[in-house]
Amino acid sequence: MDGTHHHGDGGGGLPWAVLTALVLLAAAVGHLLAVRRARRRNPAQRWSSWRAASFLTGLALLALALLPPLGPAAHTDFRGHMAQHMLIGMYAPLALVLAAPVTLLLRILPPARARRVTAVLHSAPARTLTRPATALLLSTGTLGLLYFTPLYNAAMAHPAGHWLIHAHFLASGCLFAYVIAGPDPAPSRPGVPARLVCLGVAIAAHALLAQAMYGGFFVDVHAPVGQVRQGAEIMYYGGDIAELLLAGALVATWRPERRPRAGRRTRRPAAGTAAAPR
Repeated sequence: MDGTHHHGDGGGGLPWAVLTALVLLAAAVGHLLAVRRARRRNPAQRWSSWRAASFLTGLALLALALLPPLGPAAHTDFRGHMAQHMLIGMYAPLALVLAAPVTLLLRILPPARARRVTAVLHSAPARTLTRPATALLLSTGTLGLLYFTPLYNAAMAHPAGHWLIHAHFLASGCLFAYVIAGPDPAPSRPGVPARLVCLGVAIAAHALLAQAMYGGFFVDVHAPVGQVRQGAEIMYYGGDIAELLLAGALVATWRPERRPRAGRRTRRPAAGTAAAPR
């Protein structure tokens, strides 16, 4: 950590802003068309308007992070970068995941393609990727690698590096939110206690990294000390709020498993039928 601050342009100019806005607008239109198709294919099982609103909210948060004024500012100010990190890696993913995009996709696809998607979800690589430990490592664990090694400075020196970081934040954030509280089907998702433990570890690790950054312990970010400390505060408090929202989503989407009563486990043979031989 020093007083210099070197950033590449990173796509912060007007052409990149226009392209980003067009991509987000296309995603919003595509999602609304998918919702319309799902409602037409199965009128009896209407798609929730709240889920559609959640997806659009996630896109709006991405627009807030990537478009002016925050988008260009993040290339020259570490505080802006950290605000981007919060929006792209924690807040937007939660809103996108709560929209249940996989379920929506399965409803609009032809049966043969829907079975292929389901097979992918049940495959061994998907099961490994969607384990809480894997999601935790990819989302929170990589933050130490990013901010406490030369990786951050190297990535900021090239335009493509900044966009790769954005892509990683978004993908890992969506994965973690999906594993912890996603309404979409997840074959390898454990029970609520295990997910709460994983979320607790993420909260503790996030707070520890922010405190180490604030204190300047082993942090390797080429930015003024004041910016790094304020960025650490954004990471600390913004992360706490996002993780509380994720915990609330976990409670809201949790459905207790129904177990059959002991008296109903064994069915008596109907009258006039012979008992099965032992």
